[in-house]
Amino acid sequence: MTTTQFQVHISPDGQLHIDRERHVVPTGVDPSQVVLHVLRLEAAGCGAPVVVHVQDDRSSTHFDMQVMPDGTTQAPPALPTAPPTAPPMANLRDRLEAAQEAGRAHDFATAVPAADDILQTLTAELGENARETLEAAQFRADLAVLSGDYPFAAASWTWLALAWLDQLGPGKLRTQQAACNAAWVWMQLPPHDAVASAPDVLAMLLEVAPPDRTHGMRTQMEARLRQITT
Repeated sequence: MTTTQFQVHISPDGQLHIDRERHVVPTGVDPSQVVLHVLRLEAAGCGAPVVVHVQDDRSSTHFDMQVMPDGTTQAPPALPTAPPTAPPMANLRDRLEAAQEAGRAHDFATAVPAADDILQTLTAELGENARETLEAAQFRADLAVLSGDYPFAAASWTWLALAWLDQLGPGKLRTQQAACNAAWVWMQLPPHDAVASAPDVLAMLLEVAPPDRTHGMRTQMEARLRQITT
């Protein structure tokens, strides 16, 4: 059932407007009686209740009511609760800027949890491969490098290189930068972590670019692997 809505305004001197249309109020009659009469006819005509918002400047009051086809009134039905909305992107940008400022100050106790929270929000709202999510993931990977968490950084940049490849296609600068970052961070890993993650990084380097483009990086990695494992 469709419910029609009306706006009623009663001025301080008793003039009545319903949906901005002026209605004559007979002498000695209260404007609210005219409102009920007019809207009862509306409700009866459409066979459904009408909802009214009344602004009565005589008493500085605002209220809502529902006028039924038989002329009776009651409180309007409660509106359904709107589902929670996603955090505005402007708010996320402000939070990201604050986290970046903390990161530049080497306040990792503030920056890392903030970056993790932003990344989780973007992943949930936009998906893990959305451009905004990948940019936030890059910031989180940078924080890992700055704070010395090289295993996390290596895994992050390896994933980012493949994600940018899927997002942008081969040969793009962001993909190449992420791949170079992953290889550089891998060179900083302790031996145990380097051996464990080498297959993933080497496979990524072969996937994101032609073999000749990553030959130098792979050669350095393979030389270090031989040194570690012999």
